[in-house]
Amino acid sequence: MLDLILCVDDDPITLMLCKKVIAKASFSNTIITAKNGEEALEYFNSVLKKEETKLPDLIFLDLNMPVMDGWEFLDSFSTDKYSEVNSTKVIILSSTIDPEDLEKSKKYPMVIDFLSKPITTDMLTYLSSKL
Repeated sequence: MLDLILCVDDDPITLMLCKKVIAKASFSNTIITAKNGEEALEYFNSVLKKEETKLPDLIFLDLNMPVMDGWEFLDSFSTDKYSEVNSTKVIILSSTIDPEDLEKSKKYPMVIDFLSKPITTDMLTYLSSKL
């Protein structure tokens, strides 16, 4: 079981479903959420400032969001500014499986998989074997 998971998605229904499925599968002790990449980076900034003490073990990241999308988050998260915290593994969880997006995701070393929404308990079982 993971200690902390961060789910980043602008859709409240998707976030609620993620929380329910992760809790039902006993996949994580704690689940936190962010509505976009900017909110997710704010969380990591608070970790860097020592305002937050827990680093997520895993991030479920949507790609298409307002304010800051998943690609912009990954671009920022990959910089030296976040080198202390960007060892966190990322699963892209998107409603589209575009082969170009899948190929693009491979350039980010923290991205370990690219899965299609919605999240399911079978996905979590599969991920347990990868983590």
